[in-house]
Amino acid sequence: MKRHWAQIEERGIVWGMDFLLKIYLIFGRKLLQFFLYPVVSYYWLINSKARGASRQFLNNVSSYLNDPQVNGGLKCSYFHFISFANALIDKLAAWSGTLTLKDVEYKGREAVISHIDKGQGVLLLGSHLGNLEICQVIAKLRNKVIINVLVHTKHTEKFNSLLNKYADSGKVNLIQVTSVNAATAMVLQDKIEAGEIVIIAADRTPVVGQGQGRTAQAKFLGQMAPFPQGPFIIALLLKCPVYTMFCLKQQDKYTIYFDHFSDGISFSRKERTAAIQQYVEDYASRLQRYCLLAPMQWFNFYDFWQAEDE
Repeated sequence: MKRHWAQIEERGIVWGMDFLLKIYLIFGRKLLQFFLYPVVSYYWLINSKARGASRQFLNNVSSYLNDPQVNGGLKCSYFHFISFANALIDKLAAWSGTLTLKDVEYKGREAVISHIDKGQGVLLLGSHLGNLEICQVIAKLRNKVIINVLVHTKHTEKFNSLLNKYADSGKVNLIQVTSVNAATAMVLQDKIEAGEIVIIAADRTPVVGQGQGRTAQAKFLGQMAPFPQGPFIIALLLKCPVYTMFCLKQQDKYTIYFDHFSDGISFSRKERTAAIQQYVEDYASRLQRYCLLAPMQWFNFYDFWQAEDE
């Protein structure tokens, strides 16, 4: 039976990551690696669905890369999980303040900062490629930068609790929702009007209460995959500049890529279906381009290409 990504349990991730973070904060990353492998090995062995999704993705991406090190084999899948575990530690390090501006580079940030300096809010379309939580350090670029990240409580409540446990800054707000509705849109509108940044991941389908018809199919790594319409409908309501944001770890340093997506998404009710389809295809194309730069940093461990259940 097909399972929605939000139905996949956290199954030991939180307690494992909490343990690894304590090792990291007390003894540093070098000793952390000693403990990292047994924790990841346990999770990799017991979670056959995530392991299968990893191998499916790596097999799909391998046809686009001239790199024999990236394939759908068990060894490659295992190191895919190791990459995920390291990324989780970096998420927690970012929230705890251990990861700083010197650990991050930026591409295209000038345009985003220009909007913020003028008091204009910006919507950033993120993903589960790379490390979205590194956005924590963006708040240190300007004293007045406030970041709001939309997260789904059904899937991430325990992990978000762990993030908040170690958070050292009040300039990043987690807006926890089960589904995106009119009330959510009003909250986000207030954030944009206040000149703040709103970040929404645009690569996972709706959790609950949004039904069929709220996704659009787009080609991704050679196969059609469902993408949510919600982020683009929110962009329509917010009437603000939209950028994509991808944060990839390259040579032990994170690079955050900001790319202009739209000065303001706009379409009529009559144009809605065609317009959203075009926006989704544009986003999927960008997601694929960055995915090929860092395939081992793809952290959607479920069947990304499956159709929604009837």
